[in-house]
Amino acid sequence: MAVWQWFKSIPPKTRMIIGVGVMAYAGVGLYISDVAEEKLGYVPTEKDKEHLKDALPKISAVEKRST
Repeated sequence: MAVWQWFKSIPPKTRMIIGVGVMAYAGVGLYISDVAEEKLGYVPTEKDKEHLKDALPKISAVEKRST
């Protein structure tokens, strides 16, 4: 809880800068991981995509019965 109290006690502009910095760090990480996957050959094939699609559960809508 001490980190949260410290975070709440710093000025709002500083909190905003920290938040934007964390989001930028996450965005760069996502971009770099995609580039690394392509360079290392971990891009999914169509067969992999089809296998994943078959493994996902199917969701269907059911009409509510009126009483």
